[in-house]
Amino acid sequence: MNAANLSAHLSPWHLFINADVVVKAIMVFLALASVSSWAVIAEKISRFRSLRRRAGVWLDLLGSGRSLVKLSASVQKHPADPFSRIYAAVLGEWRQTHDQNLQATHRGADGLKERINRVAGIATNIEIGKLQRGLSILATVGSVSPFVGLFGTVWGIMNSFQGIAASNNTSLSVVAPGIAEALFATALGLVAAIPAVIAYNRASGDLNDYASTLSTLTGIVEVQLSRQVDAGDATVDAADGDNRSRQQDKQQDKGVQASGADVRSIATQGA
Repeated sequence: MNAANLSAHLSPWHLFINADVVVKAIMVFLALASVSSWAVIAEKISRFRSLRRRAGVWLDLLGSGRSLVKLSASVQKHPADPFSRIYAAVLGEWRQTHDQNLQATHRGADGLKERINRVAGIATNIEIGKLQRGLSILATVGSVSPFVGLFGTVWGIMNSFQGIAASNNTSLSVVAPGIAEALFATALGLVAAIPAVIAYNRASGDLNDYASTLSTLTGIVEVQLSRQVDAGDATVDAADGDNRSRQQDKQQDKGVQASGADVRSIATQGA
């Protein structure tokens, strides 16, 4: 076999086609593992980028000194966002407490604050658990793929030695294809494992950073809600804010009408 033919037989496709059944199954497994890990990598990159952008908007909104009514209006536009679901859980507890008028006493107000804190913590843990989905795939691919590829290499080399013994020929044309098939399995294992390990470390860091951001956001919300509990203000969402604005407008209209009636009465008496 000349050099050109030997090179053609050492191409990745020919190495796969001519490989042993076990080695071929290992190559297919490693290829599927690599594809699945890349799917998770693409999803996590897009997901965390979007989450960081929205979290930055809400941090600016809360840091600008605006009320929770403004936050509610913004959160309602992204109901699938983790912080939106956490805020909805906190708001649900707030409404249920006020519907039952449990916050009327000092003890009830303290209980509301404690329940809000617990609900926020539980909801945050649930959302972090959802964001962790897929990381186990990266961890598994990153840790298992090199050993699976190594197993394919060992199996391929054993078959090569058996072929050498059967043919009683140790020339390069006989030895090279079998050794190349075996080493190709190891290469596929590394190709699958290296990106998975890098992406797992990156995604874990992004998750920790976002968890810290969620903790900051929920902490700010809890502080503002605690302030409203002490002030006796139950307005926290956009609907209540609109109702309160309409009530204030009606009161102002009534005040203007009353002032006009007083003016007309005075003018009549003067005449």
